[in-house]
Amino acid sequence: MSFPASPLPQSVIVTRLRAAGCVFAEDEARLLLTTAPSPDVLAAMVDQRISGRPLEHVLGWAEFHGLRISVDPGVFVPRRRTEFLVRQAAVRALPGAVVVDLCCGSGAVGVALAASLVRVGLYAVDIDPAAVRCARRNVAAHAGQVLEGDLYQPLPAELRGNVDILVASAPYVPTEAIGLLPPEARIHEPRVALDGGADGLEVVRRLVAGAKSWLAPNGHLLVETSDRQATAAVEALARAGLTPQVASSDEMNSTVVIGTGSG
Repeated sequence: MSFPASPLPQSVIVTRLRAAGCVFAEDEARLLLTTAPSPDVLAAMVDQRISGRPLEHVLGWAEFHGLRISVDPGVFVPRRRTEFLVRQAAVRALPGAVVVDLCCGSGAVGVALAASLVRVGLYAVDIDPAAVRCARRNVAAHAGQVLEGDLYQPLPAELRGNVDILVASAPYVPTEAIGLLPPEARIHEPRVALDGGADGLEVVRRLVAGAKSWLAPNGHLLVETSDRQATAAVEALARAGLTPQVASSDEMNSTVVIGTGSG
C-alpha cells in the first residue's frame, strides 16, 4: 500500500536513497512504500536504509527462490547466488527425502527445498540464537525442526546414516577479507555467519569431515564455496570418503561442491 499524503513521496525517497549510494533506488523505494504500514513507519524505514542497514533488515524479509523469507536484524541475509545451491540439491532429492540444512541462518535454503520437494523431513541447525529464532518462524510452515548448536552436535541420533540431502551455506570468507566486505554485511550481519577462518574453509572442512556418518547410502552433501576454494574443498571431500564434484554458474556467480556417499 502507498500513502498519497505521505511526507515522503516516492520521488523524494528515490532521491534520498540514491544520494546514500543505493544503486537500485527506484526498486528499493517501491518496496519500502509497499511494505510500510504507515507514513511514520515509512519515514523511519527510509532513515534506517539511508543509515546503511541492509534493505532486507529494514523490510523484515528477503526474496529468495520465489519465497518471502523473514530476516531479523542481525541475521545473515540469504544471497540470490545461493539459489543455485538450492537447485543443485533439489535435483538430487527424491520424494520423502530427509534434508538437513546446516549453518541455516534464516532457514532460507531448507525452506526453499521444502517448498520445492515432496514430503521433505526438514531439520535446520545454526549456532547463533538469533538465527535460530528467525529460522523457526520460517520453517514452521513446513513442519520442520530448527535446532541450536554447532554443526551436527544438536541433530537427533536417529538421523545418523539416514540423511539424504545435507546442505550448507557455511561461512567461507577468509578472516582477512572480512574488512573488505560491504558495510551492510560487515557491520550488520553476524561475524559467525561470514568468517571462515584463515583460508575461508575452516568451517567447511569440519562440516565435510563429519558428513559421511550422517549421510544415507548414496546421500549427498552440498556446500557453497567460492570458485577459488573449490579445489581445496574437493580434496576435503575425497579425504572424507565422499565422491566429489563441482557445479558452477557463471550467471549467478555461484560455486557448489558436492560429495556423494557410497551405496
